[in-house]
Amino acid sequence: MKSIALPLIAGVLFSTSSVAETTHWDIDPAHSLAGFKVKHMMISDVRGSFRDIQGTVSIDEDNLKNSRVEVKIATGSIDTGIQKRDDHLRSVDFFDVENNPSLTFTSKHVTDISEDGFTMIGDLTLHGVTKEVALAVSGPSVEVKDPWGNMRRAAKATTKINRKDFGLSWNAALETGGVLVGEDVQIDLDVEFIKQAS
Repeated sequence: MKSIALPLIAGVLFSTSSVAETTHWDIDPAHSLAGFKVKHMMISDVRGSFRDIQGTVSIDEDNLKNSRVEVKIATGSIDTGIQKRDDHLRSVDFFDVENNPSLTFTSKHVTDISEDGFTMIGDLTLHGVTKEVALAVSGPSVEVKDPWGNMRRAAKATTKINRKDFGLSWNAALETGGVLVGEDVQIDLDVEFIKQAS
């Protein structure tokens, strides 16, 4: 499967041209996560996540190519487990959350559909910069009913971006060569969504 995107990084929207064949879903923030990892000092991976993801999903059940998505994630919800590092990531050196409170992904089209998933092409807006990315999507899953009568589905997506493409260029040189923070960022989305009432 091609690498990507979201999330997809808070909100998500799939829209299709065939309303009669489309199901609509709300993303469940309590059971969704946007994770990432980036190299630290060229030797190890630092992992973190964004926990504020919201949105809606619409899926063309007969033709996934007609499905679309918009994802919105609150940059201030970043969590790497270290408060000092999280504060630095929220600062003007990185996400500048005061001026860029969210990152978004808006899909444009779907390709490479297979039994395992598909590729979703769309625009990722981060730090005020918009670039096209490709999400490798696994799913959506089958529908299941929760104990409260809600129908649920889930999907996973992954992509890789270069943070400098989005203006996130802060770094520090190492005495032994190389830099403190890697440029390539792996993004992994785990999203669960609840079917809207008819």
